[in-house]
Amino acid sequence: MARLSDLNREEMDGEQGRIADEIAAGPRGGLRGPFLAWLRSPTLADRAQKLGAFCRYDSSLPPQLSELAILVTARHWRAQYEWFAHAKIAAEAGVADEIIEAIRTGGTPDIADPDQALVYDFAREYYATNRVGEATYARAVAQLGERGVVDLVGIMGYYGLVAMTLNVFDMALPEGEPEPLD
Repeated sequence: MARLSDLNREEMDGEQGRIADEIAAGPRGGLRGPFLAWLRSPTLADRAQKLGAFCRYDSSLPPQLSELAILVTARHWRAQYEWFAHAKIAAEAGVADEIIEAIRTGGTPDIADPDQALVYDFAREYYATNRVGEATYARAVAQLGERGVVDLVGIMGYYGLVAMTLNVFDMALPEGEPEPLD
């Protein structure tokens, strides 16, 4: 981390240590990315990691849709680490390599799956205009239901927070990894 020094487990206070242990013991399996910054504010770290666990593992959206939303978010914010971490997860979840590459390069992907096309269109429209028009909203509710639309917005918002954290604190990619986004 260029802007924050490493926070070693031995240097953490009791609350930081408890939260670090909880994050490491959960489905993420370790501390990396935004958690390294958030632990400076333990209450934020605790609440954000719980929201993140919901967004990533427990929302009503299947992983291919949530990961697609995360990639569009990472691209919008030019969050190198977020893209690096989630491009592989998106591919494993069933997002086609051609779609991932088109988003990475700023192109418009050709998406045959109607739900993936909706998530892409919804996220792009929001990031382009800071709104979602009536037609896109109605399509989203018809395809995902109200709960799905709320979860989609939550995923985009949470990963926007992740992207901002990674960008502000200049969280580095693993050594030797090139920046994937221009």
